[in-house]
Amino acid sequence: MITHITFAATDKKTLEEAIALNQGLEGTVVLMGDDFSVGPVSGIYSEEGMEYRKNWWNNILKGGDGEGIPEGGGISNQNALQEITDTLKNDHSAQTWIWMAPNPTDICGYYWLLPYLAPFQGRVMVLYLNNLPFFNEKGNIFYPNFIRQIPAKEFLKARKLAREITASEFEVDPDEWQRLMREEKGIRLFEGGKKLIQADYDFYDLELKKFLSADWQKASKIINQFLSKSKYFPGELFLLWRLKEMITEGNYDVQGKVGNMKEFELKLKQPVEA
Repeated sequence: MITHITFAATDKKTLEEAIALNQGLEGTVVLMGDDFSVGPVSGIYSEEGMEYRKNWWNNILKGGDGEGIPEGGGISNQNALQEITDTLKNDHSAQTWIWMAPNPTDICGYYWLLPYLAPFQGRVMVLYLNNLPFFNEKGNIFYPNFIRQIPAKEFLKARKLAREITASEFEVDPDEWQRLMREEKGIRLFEGGKKLIQADYDFYDLELKKFLSADWQKASKIINQFLSKSKYFPGELFLLWRLKEMITEGNYDVQGKVGNMKEFELKLKQPVEA
């Protein structure tokens, strides 16, 4: 039995569709839904650290599209993790495959998982798609940043990339995660390979401001423009929180209820004529 791990709901859906089409990809797909590329990760393996992170998520989702979703946006990984480790303990032929593309969400999720899966070394595989070419729906070569970008028919080729996580990786890779935890920053960014750098919570604000103008625009439009044109990949709920934080600076006019991203509009504050 193979348990496939992904780190985004859209990636999970894409992989499940690929499994339905391709022999050789049989197994269960499990989502690790907490995006560790944003938010606090210091002390994340302790009860206090997990509770602090949960409260942070609940706070930034409050009053927006993600409010009311259990566990701060469905981010708790503990039940999914328990399911995976129980399977590995009870079925010695079982394997776990971690699907990872070159983006900070996947890499952070991989780092976070390693200590939990280290006892099962030899049965834990990784498929890292960094700098690997695939064909898109039009037959053109491209290099995916996310699992969901790969056409379903291409997954049979992708599965051939699965390899064991080595004993050395189980030993060395967590050192990178420990460094990130010690720095206590709010955002993690992909730098290349499995290397991540960090920045403060307001890192995206300057680029987000570029999409505001003198005309009214819904917050959802501003966020979608950012996501379609930026080289960074933060989630839309995180960007909604940053927009709300920017509003408190007093440099923008706002109309509508500042809640869900389709409920309010923003524009640059116009100077008052003397």
